[in-house]
Amino acid sequence: MDFRYTDDQLAIQSVARDFAQKRIAPVAAEFDKSGEFPLENIREMGGLGLMGIEVPVEYGGAGMDSISYVLAMIEIAAADCAHSTIMSVNNTLYCNGLLKFATEEQKQKYVRPIASGQAIGAFALTEPQSGSDATAMRCRAVKQVDGSFVINGKKSWITSGPVAKYILLFAMTEPDKHARGVTAFLIDTARAGFHCGKTEPKLGIRASATCEIEFQDYRVGPEDVIGEEGHGFKIAMGVLDAGRIGIASQAVGLARAAYEATLTYARDRKAFGQAIGSFQMIQAKIADMKCKLDAAHWLTLRAAFAKQQVEHGAGGRFSTEAAVAKLTASEAAMWITHQAVQVHGGMGYSKEMPLERYFRDAKITEIYEGTSEIQRLVIARNETGLR
Repeated sequence: MDFRYTDDQLAIQSVARDFAQKRIAPVAAEFDKSGEFPLENIREMGGLGLMGIEVPVEYGGAGMDSISYVLAMIEIAAADCAHSTIMSVNNTLYCNGLLKFATEEQKQKYVRPIASGQAIGAFALTEPQSGSDATAMRCRAVKQVDGSFVINGKKSWITSGPVAKYILLFAMTEPDKHARGVTAFLIDTARAGFHCGKTEPKLGIRASATCEIEFQDYRVGPEDVIGEEGHGFKIAMGVLDAGRIGIASQAVGLARAAYEATLTYARDRKAFGQAIGSFQMIQAKIADMKCKLDAAHWLTLRAAFAKQQVEHGAGGRFSTEAAVAKLTASEAAMWITHQAVQVHGGMGYSKEMPLERYFRDAKITEIYEGTSEIQRLVIARNETGLR
């Protein structure tokens, strides 16, 4: 593995860092407070190529690689996790899924506006009663004699749901077949039968807009099926592998921001006549934070590299590497932000500083795109070959 970044990778990293620090960081606290969706910023990110980094140019994207995506995600997340959540869903859950499984006509119609930032995409797998157990979904798509489908049911925790133009939906078409009875559909939210519920009042990533969605006799044609009928669960799991690299990147960016804030505070804050960074207990925290941050960073890059190798014809899967990265990075982010708040003391608990926001935002990285418990199952099962 070559540890040197290419000029293109460094360029997109620089673009993301510049936008994050100038346009996102100054308003992140206000968006967190209000919960307002940062639509204008997202459109600008689309114009910079950040909403479709791995999408080929012919479909409206930047045409770059997975390493580029990781580097850009880290920079956006270091400024604000809510912005990076929207970016992650657009890139890995929505665009990635369509690029792999959609027809040429579907890609031109449904990928281009999302990758360019003209519209927002979403991914709908989770339901009120089925999170980790995705095959327990109750959302039904019943096939009609003319080949169309009528969809009824609910999905929950849909990131960007309130503002999405298109949604990649997974519904049961043949319940008796369980996982093999799931089909993927492309949903246009402007059609009759689609309804958004209330926006969830979340602990963190508050500006990313999350809601429940409901389908009441929503009709789609056969041209809106993504991939083959009955292959939806396979599509969803493949997409989540890529999504886990996105969340690992998000966790790395967030952890880096908390770590850098802690370094600055440890140098500047005085107690008992000296900088608190000279105290051994603080030094131990900083050393452990650095080790966890670097491990998360390089494991995330390794997962992105493995994804590129698979996509370039190396064969196999990158699910283990993605799960290792996501598990390590998310738990590192939670631990590092916890320690950062502790080092800052009372100021870390105050909304006058971003530490408490980092702490709140970090928790979700251990939950979505597969909980830490699910990541451990994935890793162990892949390693042992046992189910």
